[in-house]
Amino acid sequence: MDIISTPSPNFDERKLPVTILVMHYTGMKDAASAINWLANPEAKVSAHYVVTEDGQIVQMVDEEKRAWHAGRGYWRGITDVNSASIGIEIVNPGHEWGYVPFPEEQMDAVTRLAHAIVKRHDITPSNVIGHSDLAPARKQDPGELFDWERLARHGIALKKPSLKLGDPPWSDGGFMLALERFGYDISDQSAAVVAFQRRFRPKNIDGVIDGECRSLLLSLMLDRERGITK
Repeated sequence: MDIISTPSPNFDERKLPVTILVMHYTGMKDAASAINWLANPEAKVSAHYVVTEDGQIVQMVDEEKRAWHAGRGYWRGITDVNSASIGIEIVNPGHEWGYVPFPEEQMDAVTRLAHAIVKRHDITPSNVIGHSDLAPARKQDPGELFDWERLARHGIALKKPSLKLGDPPWSDGGFMLALERFGYDISDQSAAVVAFQRRFRPKNIDGVIDGECRSLLLSLMLDRERGITK
């Protein structure tokens, strides 16, 4: 796996061990603009890696250091997500500049890079997340076109759960409590539901808690309790 280096000055020391891998999209018009911004000390943002459309991997911050990619967020009790995570920025214009599917060469590189990272740090599939999962009220990336199923096939991320369990008799409040238990910040409830749908039901992101959402979340929760996922 060929990796080139373009160091960013935007990092500091970790306060937590690495347990999370976060996927982002750059949300800028092209790779050069994104890399230049992440390397600019005035930006005060960075990532450990950038993956371009043609599959080139650029390392900007050493994995031992705390890159500034997550911002304010929360995942499974952790509020300093930057300290506990590695961030991969995937070049894509995003929803603001004309969101497009991620090319095959790019997804192949992301998969290979992510596989190496989770193996190196023993990161569980349920802690391989999108920026929108840790910051539902602020972020949409990597978005509904990101190929999570590809990562799942390689054992990197969670698989989309089965719906065979049916619709559990949860109220909306019960669903939100389960979503919080699973790991999400539910302080903005509608945003949390949208983030869950973007991750696990990307073809229908309507923010409505329905039987399909309840069944998906129940499957995820049961898999976790059975030790199938962690």
